[in-house]
Amino acid sequence: MSRGQANRRRQRALAPHTGGKPIPEAVQNAVRMRVLNHAREKYTGKYRKIDVRFDDDLCFIDAFRNPEPGSECVAALTSETREQYVERIRSTPVHLVRLGYFDEDRWSLSFYTYSHERYEPCSYPNGEEFGTVEQAFDVGAVYLAD
Repeated sequence: MSRGQANRRRQRALAPHTGGKPIPEAVQNAVRMRVLNHAREKYTGKYRKIDVRFDDDLCFIDAFRNPEPGSECVAALTSETREQYVERIRSTPVHLVRLGYFDEDRWSLSFYTYSHERYEPCSYPNGEEFGTVEQAFDVGAVYLAD
């Protein structure tokens, strides 16, 4: 392999949205606790439940919410009963972010865009390509705003 090929391969492996490595179980457990603690400390009352799941080199963070007070009148517009509407809102995840794993405090970030219904790679608010799971949660927390 030539020096140029080796450099290209190394760059590709470090590319924040195409690289990553499998997330060890110990890291998964630690990250889940970090995310849940961060959510509890900064966003209590904005969600019903936070779901943190892993797939190979990716971490997905979703939130579940309760219906907004008074929003049950929407049920009439959707031909649902009040109970059906409440259950649908409570069981539908709000996708926040998808993270690519590079190291315990080095994650790439993709933000879920509802306009395109997919995760879009992005940088952190400080302009960096990598950050912590707490910083990533803060980006996705825009969907938890009132």
